[in-house]
Amino acid sequence: MASVSIDNPPLRTLTAGDTAFVVEFGATIDRALNAKVMELHRAIKGASLPGIVETLPTFRSLMVFYDPLTTTRAELEPQVLALAGSRSEQVAAGKLWRLPVCYEGEFAPDLAEVAKRTKLSADRVIALHSGATYFAYVLGFMPGFAYLGGLPNELALPRRKEPRVRVPQNSVAIAGEMTAIYPWESPGGWHLIGRTPIALFDLRREQPILWGAGDEVRFAHVDRATHDGIAAQVAKGSFDHTKLEVRR
Repeated sequence: MASVSIDNPPLRTLTAGDTAFVVEFGATIDRALNAKVMELHRAIKGASLPGIVETLPTFRSLMVFYDPLTTTRAELEPQVLALAGSRSEQVAAGKLWRLPVCYEGEFAPDLAEVAKRTKLSADRVIALHSGATYFAYVLGFMPGFAYLGGLPNELALPRRKEPRVRVPQNSVAIAGEMTAIYPWESPGGWHLIGRTPIALFDLRREQPILWGAGDEVRFAHVDRATHDGIAAQVAKGSFDHTKLEVRR
């Protein structure tokens, strides 16, 4: 493991097998720290360093994969750390999305329990959740699944003790200090409080995944009829997803 003092805490590199290493910027989930990760991710792409296969950003670190037939870690690591130490002053803001969410009936099976555990009314839970602006730290777990930070502290709860075998597609959920949307039906242990009619992954679109790391998200509370109307348009492929972009 190597360490270089670029910021406080010092940046570290960690071994990740024979063809990769990790550049770690810190130990917390923080937007400023994540911005450094994403900036190095972009800088490496722009530098076209020989032997780079892929870079994989996380909340607080960047994994660098390389081709051992083209380069070595000893050659590559100093170049990567130099890029980390020469960051630009400005980072372009991501897109801002506004997604409709229905918090009614079977779409929100955990809403009552969340309200009870947080000692809030269901309406207050909805108001807090839909009133915040969330930051997409990383995408993972499945295509289009974004880990969205910025959940109000009043709604922070640990994951369910018993995960569900099936979480319906497009379910809006909370856990810890995060909120997220399940792009597909899957198992899951987060608390389900709503559903969006928007497809986060759709191969019919030029860009199948709706958003990216570094984007921001706000939720608009809609009733069931509005949700169903939008869902019908999405199913037919006639919904204009550019309407969801508040900032491009």
